[in-house]
Amino acid sequence: MDTLLLVLDLVGTFVFAISGAIAGVKRQLDLFGVLVLSFVAGNFGGITRDVLIGSVPPNAINDWRYLAASLLAGIITFYRSSIIDKLSSPMLIFDAAGLGLFAVAGTQKALTFGLNPVMATLLGMLTGIGGGMVRDILLAEVPTVMRADVYATAALAGSSIVVISPFLHIPSTAATTAGALLCFGLRLMAIRHGWHLPIAQKPKQ
Repeated sequence: MDTLLLVLDLVGTFVFAISGAIAGVKRQLDLFGVLVLSFVAGNFGGITRDVLIGSVPPNAINDWRYLAASLLAGIITFYRSSIIDKLSSPMLIFDAAGLGLFAVAGTQKALTFGLNPVMATLLGMLTGIGGGMVRDILLAEVPTVMRADVYATAALAGSSIVVISPFLHIPSTAATTAGALLCFGLRLMAIRHGWHLPIAQKPKQ
């Protein structure tokens, strides 16, 4: 399980860092700005998770591999953005992938630290949305999670699969994979078909 959590964390860090770097490139930031966004997007959710469950210092600042994964993603995106840009809606795809990976990894780690299933599910969601929120805030945008798109809901769905798997006697690896794919799939379907939660309406004058 420790190995699985590490792999999920590092892969999630890398793909979320790419989403942060792509956002920086689109805003025409310099190399330092792109690397800052790649690190924040790739690690802030994990740092928040680790602080809340008492796993300190957080892995993102205690293990050089997290920094290396973030910087590698940022450098590749900065110098080879044309390759990544050939993907359809690249930032949204990488963001969805990072969301799924971080949601299930956060849930698994919360369960490992003894949190109850409900709080583990919520912490998994927070792990998934944290990096993207800070990325958007640094770019002076309304965070994606606060908009109408299905985002946090997808993370909750993926986290829930991980939480209920022990009661259904589903192996943790299979449940983690299924949870990540469910979150990723829901997010992509929401983007493609315009699914969204109810939107607040302005009060009538």
